Amino acid sequence: MTSIAACVAGLLPASRQIRRRGSLQTTSCLADNRRLEMKNVQGIRKSLKDFFDESKDFIKSDGGPPRWFSPLECGSRSYGSPLLLFLPGIDGVGLGLIQHHHMLGKIFDMWCLHIPVKDRTSFTGLVKLVEETVRSESHLSPGRPIYLVGESLGACIALAVASRSPSADLVLILANPATSFGRSQLQALLPFSEVISDLLHLSLLYILSSMKGDLLGMVTASMVKGIPLQQIVAELSQDVVAIPFYLSLQVLADILPQETLIWKLQMLKTASAYVNSCLHAIEAQTLILSSGRDQLLPSQEEGERLCHAIQKCETRHFSNNGHFLFLEDGPDLVSIIKGAHFYRSGKYLDYVSDYVPLTLSEFNKLYAYHRLLGNISSPVLLSTSEDGKIVKGLGGIPSEGPVLFVGYHMLLGLEVIPMICQLFIERKISLRGVGHPILFTKLRENSFHYTPPFDAIAMTGVVPLSAKNLYKLLSSKSHVLLYPGGIREALHRKLLFDYDDQIKIPCMRSHIEELTNAIEKFRTAADGEVVNQYLHFPICLPKFPGRFYYYFGKPIDTEGRREELRDKEKSRELYLRVQAEVEKCLAFLKEKRENDPYRNLLNRLAYWVTHGLTSEVPTFEL
Repeated sequence: MTSIAACVAGLLPASRQIRRRGSLQTTSCLADNRRLEMKNVQGIRKSLKDFFDESKDFIKSDGGPPRWFSPLECGSRSYGSPLLLFLPGIDGVGLGLIQHHHMLGKIFDMWCLHIPVKDRTSFTGLVKLVEETVRSESHLSPGRPIYLVGESLGACIALAVASRSPSADLVLILANPATSFGRSQLQALLPFSEVISDLLHLSLLYILSSMKGDLLGMVTASMVKGIPLQQIVAELSQDVVAIPFYLSLQVLADILPQETLIWKLQMLKTASAYVNSCLHAIEAQTLILSSGRDQLLPSQEEGERLCHAIQKCETRHFSNNGHFLFLEDGPDLVSIIKGAHFYRSGKYLDYVSDYVPLTLSEFNKLYAYHRLLGNISSPVLLSTSEDGKIVKGLGGIPSEGPVLFVGYHMLLGLEVIPMICQLFIERKISLRGVGHPILFTKLRENSFHYTPPFDAIAMTGVVPLSAKNLYKLLSSKSHVLLYPGGIREALHRKLLFDYDDQIKIPCMRSHIEELTNAIEKFRTAADGEVVNQYLHFPICLPKFPGRFYYYFGKPIDTEGRREELRDKEKSRELYLRVQAEVEKCLAFLKEKRENDPYRNLLNRLAYWVTHGLTSEVPTFEL
């Protein structure tokens, strides 16, 4: 059934496979496979302790040249998944993404590079190895992009390969690249390389201390995800207890013995110099992940520098994380890639077919991030059943698509995320919006500060506004959200300091025009107020937030009317009918909200005090 629903929302006011340079080999894993498989089945994210456990077993019978392996837990990928090559940091083990294997394996064909402890392959040798793999896999699957995910030294390898492979379809995801080695504290260790044996354990302790970043930030991030505090404390305690134990057994000393550590530090110096000389030649799509508490490298400043030096580069900043970003509990690599619109299975990004739906954990994180807004606004949700009766809740919304929701924005579009969350909670419906181009335009001068709220919106499956994208969404039987009023509706006029005021100030006028001209133009054939899509940020007087009201009108069935609606006049009749339905919904809510005894925030607070914070606040009678 094809339906159009009028929507009004607003504040009305085991073993691993190892690939050795082209051959595939299976090696035994000495870890407890049963325990690992159970954790994977349950979808439990592995910990820093698991990294030490598996690293210890991994290097027991180490030897031979660098080689690729595919983790067991990465075997659930879908057909046609892009290839992901993980390039490790100075540890060389290749397990740096161990906390992300389970989720990455669902959307990528994943290989990890293992560099044996005693291997002395030069930096250029490692670059050639990865380059050969890229060339070989590109030839075998010419339409499949190849992701190079690297941290520290591995990020330098990825950048070098990209500079030497301009014709390859590469996507780079780089965490704290070591291109800043010359300005880092690690540089100070090089003059002491001859006497480093006395400083070895101190150096290892220093590196280890960087693995956990900001503990308070990690606890906060975990609580935002909805993880119980007792569980967070237990997991952190387990890692804190485990670290001295493994340090006493010299696991880190086995991974980075004296000679290897000296070799890797020298390699970092070479790698940094090599890559910095060829940044101008990198044409690959690049995402830099920068930690704010990196004690080894000045990663935050380096991320900003690289963003301006590389042609197609964006960054994301993680203020509370340390150098070993992928081994910390907060960041989720799959969510980062999805939120940045960096996931694609073909040569070009298809916003419809390349969309990966939210996982339950991602939804919980999104919901928790916007929980305060949802609690304060205490939304009232109404829908219309098939017999035309208005009912509380979302029971009147069609379960099967395609369904097009036509709505009206409130100020700044604050109603969108709560509505998406409620639809998913009550009906398990993933609502996909058709968004303004500003959500997809990478403004180069501001790309280092590209904000997380935009990433959260991207993860819900919003697509750029176009007739083609709208058709593809409806063809895929999606539930689609459309706001005909667009950004002009969200950026209201008649506020304290709106567009009419800002455009009179020269510096603000220049910024508005620059921002507006940077985005793709649309509705060029239209006229009237709807064409006015100037981008600005209105300033309004602070006040107590009101209540959100959502009213979904009776669905308008369009099934069987394909030929009829090809007629321009018939299409306009349908448009006017939808418009009238939206206006009727607005009029209904404006009238009914006046009878809502809990429209005022203070009244809702009083209700929560007497009935509990989790109680649903009543509203007007229907």
